[in-house]
Amino acid sequence: MLSELLYKMAKQNYQSLTEVVKQVAEQQHLQSSEIEKNKAVLFQLQAKFQELEKEMNSILLETKTTEREIHLQDDAIEVTKYHCENLEAQVRALYFENMKLRFDAETIQEEYEMIFARNTEYREKIKAHKNLFWEMESKMPVMIELANKKAIVTELKTKKEELMNDLQNPEGSLIKQVQEEITLLKNEITSVKEFINKKTDLLEEEKKMHAKLKKEIEVQNKRYDAILKRLHCQLNKLHSNKRQWHWNIQQMEKKAAELRKCLGVVEL
Repeated sequence: MLSELLYKMAKQNYQSLTEVVKQVAEQQHLQSSEIEKNKAVLFQLQAKFQELEKEMNSILLETKTTEREIHLQDDAIEVTKYHCENLEAQVRALYFENMKLRFDAETIQEEYEMIFARNTEYREKIKAHKNLFWEMESKMPVMIELANKKAIVTELKTKKEELMNDLQNPEGSLIKQVQEEITLLKNEITSVKEFINKKTDLLEEEKKMHAKLKKEIEVQNKRYDAILKRLHCQLNKLHSNKRQWHWNIQQMEKKAAELRKCLGVVEL
């Protein structure tokens, strides 16, 4: 009984152990499958994380670039703002200057209108004075004399025109007189030309004589130069001889002095 009971218990335990092993194996298989799935999901998540990290870095880089551009734009805005303030100040100054110029222009316009009115009045007075002066001047003796002289000038102009017409007429008396004077002038010119030709011939002869005399003078100068050279040589030779004679005389005087000394010694 006991052995059967133990056998049954052992059998039951074996069956339960087998089931447990099966369950454990199934659980391990399920866990392995789950682990593989989790690994695949993990790989996907890691890849996605890397992509997100790259996108994040790109976004950070773009953000930094954008911030830098914003700073540059802020600086540009500050510069533009400062420039605008300067321009506004210049515009205000120009506005006030334009207002002043407009006021000055209005003042000048008023002064111009006043001056123009005075000038108009003055011009009318001058015109009246001129008319009065011309009226009085026309009655003066000088003006009467001037009118007479103008009449004389007109008459002279008329005579001048008549003379010009006479000159244009080949049969006019003035033309004949001029032609006679031209003939006389031609004769005088011919005489002068002949006189000039004679003088030219004489001048040529004088030139030839001058050339001949020049050659003779050159020959004489050469002869005189040769004579001067010869005289210089003779003079130099004479000076040389004179020095030699002077030296000889000095030597002879020395010898004479020595001889005198010798004679004096002998006499003693």
